[in-house]
Amino acid sequence: MKSWIALFAVTLTASLIAQQEPTPDAQARFLAGLPVEGTALESLSQEGSWATHAKEFSKAWQEIETKQLAKIHEWAPASMAGADADQTPLFYFFSGPDILYGNTFFPNASTYVLCGLEPVGSPPDVTKIAKGSLGASLSNLRKSLDAILSFSFFKTKDMKNDLTATQLTGTLPVLYVFLARLGHHIDSVELVSLNDDGVIATDKTKTSGAKIVFTKPGGTPQTLYYFSTDLSNWGIKTHPGFVKFCGSLGQGNTFAKAASYLMHMKEFSDARDFLLASSRIIVQDDSGIPHRYFAPERWWVHCYGHYAGPIKMFEKDYQADLAQANKTTTSGPLPFSFGYQWHSKESSLVVAEALKSVPKAVPVKD
Repeated sequence: MKSWIALFAVTLTASLIAQQEPTPDAQARFLAGLPVEGTALESLSQEGSWATHAKEFSKAWQEIETKQLAKIHEWAPASMAGADADQTPLFYFFSGPDILYGNTFFPNASTYVLCGLEPVGSPPDVTKIAKGSLGASLSNLRKSLDAILSFSFFKTKDMKNDLTATQLTGTLPVLYVFLARLGHHIDSVELVSLNDDGVIATDKTKTSGAKIVFTKPGGTPQTLYYFSTDLSNWGIKTHPGFVKFCGSLGQGNTFAKAASYLMHMKEFSDARDFLLASSRIIVQDDSGIPHRYFAPERWWVHCYGHYAGPIKMFEKDYQADLAQANKTTTSGPLPFSFGYQWHSKESSLVVAEALKSVPKAVPVKD
């Protein structure tokens, strides 16, 4: 009799769980190929396509954990002037959905502000994927992550195609995967937008975004914002809300990686000047803010790794002054790959630390 009651209770509990709406955290774990027992997605995880996804993604994650993430965690405390432990907000312009590296380098930021031209998309719901299409959707999600897992950066053109190819659209599925694999619990997800004053708006505007609140084990809630926006001078002029929103957060730290050398151009000088005027620490590869903008009386610049110059696509953006600084004032090797020069022996990284208070941007001839 007791065994029958116990079996009934287990069956009833499973039935009630199956009827619940999957939480954002359950959705994230499912997409990341992590166990979802005891959630509304447990039965869906019994499908062979999910098992294949979990196996293949776990293998890829183990590789990046060993080759990249573990080495960054070991390197950062002695090399980032305390920014890795800092709760200061993080500005990560031209990031796309790369919370993977943003959070790995700056694991304790209270707020992460990411942006790119990639669409936000809708909060993913795997229960709405057409029957028989789950395997293809999960396979395409893995494909969209291939570049960043292999080379440390997204390929913008490929990612734009990948993120619109299936029902898992936009940047949100990618953000979900990274947060889950990094060990965070997703507490809430909300679609948001910004008005021209940089205030979160209740109605739709042309600066659309998402707000994700997440918590790491034993930690306090952290907030991730992703906005789809144009950071050219013209884009900021016509839709100033994003930069004003960043300004409302006060002093921050900055991260830049594989940024297409956009801040080398005068057409992106406003974004560059905002970061120089608002950051205590800037961690970047050579595709971020040009070395010549870090005036020695205002910034203490640490060079790591070997500056091999840009890849062929961006060869016009070679920086002779950075090459000289890398040779004469190097702060040490770089034990992981970073940026477009993804071979570790050819990768370089700069940590620029403001010497006093946050400096104002100093005009430099382009």
